Amino acid sequence: MRNIDKIYIEGQFVTPKGAEMADLHNPSTEEKIGTVRLAGVEDAQEAIAAAKRAFPAFSRTSKAERIDMLQRLNAAVAARVSDLTEAMALEYGAPQTFTRFAIPHAASSFLTMASVLEDYEFERQMGQARVVMQPSGVAAAITPWNSNIGFITSKLATAIAAGSTIVIKPSEMSAIQTQILTECLHDAGLPKGVFNIINGYGNVVGAELSRHPDIAKVTFTGSTAVGREILRNAADTFKRVTLELGGKGPNIILDDADLDVVIAGVLRMGFINSGQACIAGTRILVPNHRLDDVLVRLKKEIETFKVGAPSDPDAMIGPMVSRKQYDRVQSYIELGTQEGARLLTGGPGRPAGLDRGWFTKPTIFFGVDNQMRIAREEIFGPVLSVIAYGDEDEALSIANDTPYGLQAYLHGTDAARMQRLADRLDSGRVVINGAPHEPLAPFGGFKQSGIGREYGVFGLDAFMEPKAIIA
Repeated sequence: MRNIDKIYIEGQFVTPKGAEMADLHNPSTEEKIGTVRLAGVEDAQEAIAAAKRAFPAFSRTSKAERIDMLQRLNAAVAARVSDLTEAMALEYGAPQTFTRFAIPHAASSFLTMASVLEDYEFERQMGQARVVMQPSGVAAAITPWNSNIGFITSKLATAIAAGSTIVIKPSEMSAIQTQILTECLHDAGLPKGVFNIINGYGNVVGAELSRHPDIAKVTFTGSTAVGREILRNAADTFKRVTLELGGKGPNIILDDADLDVVIAGVLRMGFINSGQACIAGTRILVPNHRLDDVLVRLKKEIETFKVGAPSDPDAMIGPMVSRKQYDRVQSYIELGTQEGARLLTGGPGRPAGLDRGWFTKPTIFFGVDNQMRIAREEIFGPVLSVIAYGDEDEALSIANDTPYGLQAYLHGTDAARMQRLADRLDSGRVVINGAPHEPLAPFGGFKQSGIGREYGVFGLDAFMEPKAIIA
């Protein structure tokens, strides 16, 4: 049993003034595994004050000093990859297929940003003006439970590179992961107050961060509904806001695709992170004349996607993070049937042989119309919809007919054609034939998938204010 009773302010682990407790659970067993003491508004204010005190000196540090800090942070996190992996498996239930990438990637985000910083021009000449890129001020980061460690490290890395101090509010459901990660970050020996990490509810601590006048910049990853509330709170003081929100990604199989190659990739993109991913390709678009063949292959291939606890090295899909999330996914499976969609595989309830844990059957619907709620709303679980189309113009029309626009997928054999189609997709990222993650590429969405971009030079720019000095 882990009892997390400390937050991190001004370089110290301190007991929060807030006294409310929240339970922590193992989603693979439903067992209570600990508690976390939650920060309140006063704690948030103290963390903001600490970051504000640290900002003047930190914002004047040199590029070389910040690169050294980023390298130290990388080393500190990399030294405890096994501990962080174990915590993510215990508290979140992520399968090994995900943690093998997620944890090393989280550590490497510091080195990636260090390489960006190396070439970043803080001063630029624009005609007669000297343009100085100046950190916008104290930042706040609010991060979700579905990849807690990676979101904290990537946002912190960008703030450090920019010369911004930061207050981070992770999901309270990820307190064990947060505690170990905070210990790593503390070991890197950064100046006090540069980063502060406080557990707490979004409607308490998150709300205070998004409205407090001493916060200049908010970066948030999470649901579109919460992002909308943050934007409202931030409006009164005109905070700079970066929002990476929901998605309903099209997963387009083109008519020239080699089905022997692409079917497995289509399902991996759909079920990534057990389906609890904003980037999941949950709408599978299939040419009419290949529909029957694709359905047969999808049903056969999904049998290789084993559901299980992270202790099972063969498991590709883990549990839903909580009972609430499990119930949400189950309600959408019931809704799909009510809307007239047909089940290809899966359905309500747990997979056979799993009597405990918040596991859900990987489910694929076909006969889906793009106006059905299961095709328009983010389910955040292993539930996919197959939608048939006539030609590529109709495929693009269906793909773009969504309130979201985060990440899309194309599968085919004609590289030039896919590049042309990618240009017509209203999506922040388009992944062709399962291409690997590119950490330097901008990440963010069109429409209700968010505002602004993260990663690389685009993410760094988002923490800066350009100041023109004209002489």
